[in-house]
Amino acid sequence: MAVLHQPPRHIVIGVAAFVLGHASPADINRVANETLGFEKIFVVGLPERSDKRDAIELTSSLTGFHVEWVDGVKGETVPDKAVPFGTDRKKLWETNLGSWRGHMNAVRKIIEEDLGSALIMEDDMDWDVRLKPQLERVAQGARALLSSASEPDSPYGDDWDLLWLGHCGEVFPELLDENKEKPIDDPGIRYMSRKFVIENDLTVPPRDRVTGLVDFKSSPEYTRWVHITGAPICTFAYALSQRGARKVLFDLSVDHLTGPFDNALAGLCRRAVSTWGAEDLEEAGDRGLDAKCISVTPPIFFHHKAKGLVNGDSDIQTVQDGQIREKGKTENIVWSARNNIRNMIMGTKMESQYE
Repeated sequence: MAVLHQPPRHIVIGVAAFVLGHASPADINRVANETLGFEKIFVVGLPERSDKRDAIELTSSLTGFHVEWVDGVKGETVPDKAVPFGTDRKKLWETNLGSWRGHMNAVRKIIEEDLGSALIMEDDMDWDVRLKPQLERVAQGARALLSSASEPDSPYGDDWDLLWLGHCGEVFPELLDENKEKPIDDPGIRYMSRKFVIENDLTVPPRDRVTGLVDFKSSPEYTRWVHITGAPICTFAYALSQRGARKVLFDLSVDHLTGPFDNALAGLCRRAVSTWGAEDLEEAGDRGLDAKCISVTPPIFFHHKAKGLVNGDSDIQTVQDGQIREKGKTENIVWSARNNIRNMIMGTKMESQYE
């Protein structure tokens, strides 16, 4: 195994090579079931976007998992009385308000149905055809980062609140402004600096094509990390445990809302990690409800920009009107499941986005 040269604040707690085949221990292969090791998978999307529903249903079926739909919400249908404390709906924008409510409805279903865990994704997601082997390594990393019983109920371990599997990018937590000046022997720094490293992962794009907010050039090519969450941008795909769903519904709805859904969710994890081990409990505030959040960088889910009208990409933001995209594309995904639908149907060779 090659010697890894990690940035000085990284504390490597485990290393795994990416291979096609089951990981150890054996029960981790539960991530290969029809709900990817969670009890359910929810996809949030507006009912009228039948194009996105068609694509998600077909792609998930071809890659071996089952999804359930949670209808997206248009912000103007949310009455003022239902807007959380501290929210200025004019500053938030109606589209962001609707996005927040759609996600909250999915989070609430985890509680209503008493699910042990669920994966929530947005309706324009894409992933690698080799998603299940990827998730086996993610499960290994999650167990290594947080203490886990020898036979946990979840293949990802039982002590996590949130697994952030799809995002636009994030900074490692030890490099956030509030943490980067802390001494290296600070208990919080030692907690947040730990990394589970997946090396030689050919589902990671080449170094000059991978995107995100970390310095990929400081580590060997084709490296992926499972790590304590800092402050990701975008909520492409994330999993919540029952305990995590309760924390999120309280912090982002029942108690207050501080801004767009992805920023507010990142804020919960950021408050938790940045006050971990704090001795001054008054200064630590609510400690982010002690949320235990884990991320994957580069992410294994990313939003797909489909061929066709460019202004069909987003239901939150207005993009270029009238422009046509001739070929779909997805950042950070090598064997794009969306772009390989024909190959999966026909049984032909998978195509890489980077060759």
